[in-house]
Amino acid sequence: MSEIDTSVPHSARIWNYWLGGKDNYPVDEAAGDAYTDVFPGIVDIARGSRGFLRRNIGYLVAEAGIRQFLDVGTGLPTAQNTHEVAQRLAPEARIVYVDNDPMVLAHARALLTSTEEGATAYIDADVAEPERILEAAARTLDLGRPTALILSNILGHIADLDRARSVVTRLMAALPSGSYLSVNDGSRGVDPDFERAQDAYNASGAVPYNLRSVDEISAFFDGLELVEPGVVSVTEWRPEPGSGIPVVVAEHGGLARKP
Repeated sequence: MSEIDTSVPHSARIWNYWLGGKDNYPVDEAAGDAYTDVFPGIVDIARGSRGFLRRNIGYLVAEAGIRQFLDVGTGLPTAQNTHEVAQRLAPEARIVYVDNDPMVLAHARALLTSTEEGATAYIDADVAEPERILEAAARTLDLGRPTALILSNILGHIADLDRARSVVTRLMAALPSGSYLSVNDGSRGVDPDFERAQDAYNASGAVPYNLRSVDEISAFFDGLELVEPGVVSVTEWRPEPGSGIPVVVAEHGGLARKP
């Protein structure tokens, strides 16, 4: 296992910092603060992304009847992790987390808690290794049954769009009809201040994260049946009743069913 490098800011730890978590280092807080100085709205994007994922999982369990989840690029544990949301609604739900960050692995015990009826597992693998992910996931999940594939803020780490689409295609090809794909990523063409801040971050020496146009994010769902309202700003995806008019953020996502 690779060592945890505390000298370079890391996106998963910065994200954790923006979400109010404690699993980060001074270098991450400094990078996070520098980012918010340029673009304070990143905190709204981080929290909007988390809310989108929570509502996705709620729909998948309560309305689509999904009981298996493959969460690739899960990041550091925070509140409302996939297994917590899913097993609260369906204790028998089974969840496999995938990440290749040694710090996430160090915190995997927090991810591996589970109800007695269900199961959780953690795979140390890179998103660019779909076949390895699927082989390991099959030890916990029955990949002959409908499964939800979650790719939240991970595809932006694959710079080449065709390569990113290939990863999605290969993962979804192994899942049966009735499975679902959930994707959300930072988007271009919505907020120039966000784009400037992200471009500066990418040039800082940190691991880059590439923003994509809404059309490029939508292309990940080609061949699948999008759940209404389609690919939208994460805050606009089935907002909870009484939550007010959502503020559009430069983070788009959707949920789609494999026919």
